[in-house]
Amino acid sequence: MKISQKAKAQAKRLFRRCFRDGFLDEGRVRETVDQLIQQRPRDLLPILVAFYQYVRLEWQRHVARITSAVPLPKEEQDRILQILERRYGRLLGSQFEVDPAVIAGLRIQVGSEVIDGTVRGRLEELLKQL
Repeated sequence: MKISQKAKAQAKRLFRRCFRDGFLDEGRVRETVDQLIQQRPRDLLPILVAFYQYVRLEWQRHVARITSAVPLPKEEQDRILQILERRYGRLLGSQFEVDPAVIAGLRIQVGSEVIDGTVRGRLEELLKQL
């Protein structure tokens, strides 16, 4: 679906109103969507799609996905989350995953940024260089 510049601008204005204390407020997001549906503007669907994209991208910026080869102890998980919060600010969520294919180390993804400290990542990097 092609979204017009007008619909994107409208969605961005609505998106900016959904922040409270520097963070996206879920209640305001819900209210905004409810109001849009009640008002039924001409470009309702494109506005909703663009608004959803802005919300999704903002949410992903504050969710950490941590992958390790073995399950991490609770203390280690807490320490990793503290380090990530110092770097990225308040996290809205975290997901700890176990994937034996990483062999050893951690792969951390917050938004579009990936920190790959796994043996598998290093091996793949070496393969690219050859």
